[in-house]
Amino acid sequence: MKLYKNLIQSSADTLKEIFSNHRYADKSIEHLFKKNPQWGSRDRKFVAETIYDVVRNFRLLAEITGNDKNYWYMIGVLLVIKGVEIPEWQEFKHLNPQEVLSLKTQLSINPAISESYPDWLWKKGELELGKDTWLNEAAQLNKQAKVVLRMNTLKTDHSTFLSKMVAENLELNKISEGENAYELAVRKNVFSSKLFKEGWFEVQDLGSQRIGEFANPKPGELVIDACAGAGGKSLHLAALMKNKGKIISMDVEQWKLNECKKRASRAGAFNIETKLIEENKTINNYKGKADLLLLDVPCSGTGVIKRNPDTKWKLSENKLNELLNLQQQLMNEYASMLKQNGRLIYSTCSIFPSENKTQVENFLKTNSEFSFIKDETILPSRGYDGFYMCEILKN
Repeated sequence: MKLYKNLIQSSADTLKEIFSNHRYADKSIEHLFKKNPQWGSRDRKFVAETIYDVVRNFRLLAEITGNDKNYWYMIGVLLVIKGVEIPEWQEFKHLNPQEVLSLKTQLSINPAISESYPDWLWKKGELELGKDTWLNEAAQLNKQAKVVLRMNTLKTDHSTFLSKMVAENLELNKISEGENAYELAVRKNVFSSKLFKEGWFEVQDLGSQRIGEFANPKPGELVIDACAGAGGKSLHLAALMKNKGKIISMDVEQWKLNECKKRASRAGAFNIETKLIEENKTINNYKGKADLLLLDVPCSGTGVIKRNPDTKWKLSENKLNELLNLQQQLMNEYASMLKQNGRLIYSTCSIFPSENKTQVENFLKTNSEFSFIKDETILPSRGYDGFYMCEILKN
């Protein structure tokens, strides 16, 4: 592998933005690529993978280098660990590959360091899942996320979709666990695809797709997606409902709902209506009306660390406690929108039971008119993102 100074410098500068200026990794990389349109696909791939790998392994690299601010040196250590031959550059003059590998071996005695998690989060994971399960899941979360697509059944069928994707030089593998899920065989930028722009598919992980299938909305129902964000799950619900009935996509951020509208138009999901949540007024307007309420609440994001590795460094104990309170508050307030015999689907992209089963149990203790039906947990060790989902009936 030939290394280029300008690419490593850009990677180091972006890492400084992420760790010193507290920017999100995905947004920082997106901004970097916009500033450098001349880069080819190989350059972009090297830069993105380098940045994400440093973020994933930040604690280990900081321990080896003895400096959590020298991003050039961290990148050098990362490349040594990957088996890349280091050029004789001034920036790497103090880098000793044998010493790096020896230190890495010595540090492996502490899994919180070797897997690169802050101590508080490592202890929390062990407490929530047990030592063995957490060790396995923590390692899985350090792997690169797969690119999974959801074929849009409002636009196409399987045979047509596959033939058109082949024509666009996009090779897919069918995922048996998802009705309309495909994995990209070779990583490519699918957002420039003509079929994407025409709404034939969305990028949506298998675990996220499973929530829509688990919810099992019926054509003709009034469905409320109360924490809709940019509408990824709303789009899936619309396809499952065959555009029959109505989906109210709600959020507290108008810009997210604007994005939801654009995506719905592209996908041909014409039964989606957006509503900005303005205090309790919006919730009260839909009191007792919904057949199905999807509550995909804000959470720690521990199930999607593969996709957002900087979660490890941005999450804190205080933030997690705030999220636990918010989750319970949203369940108690938003459940009023369900009609009698309506169904609540509570979901998170967390793998911590305190955000999942425990929240459901606490809700049921104080809301006797609701009853548990079933739940499902998807752990990252299955190869995809981690999610929890639970179906609750309003009696």
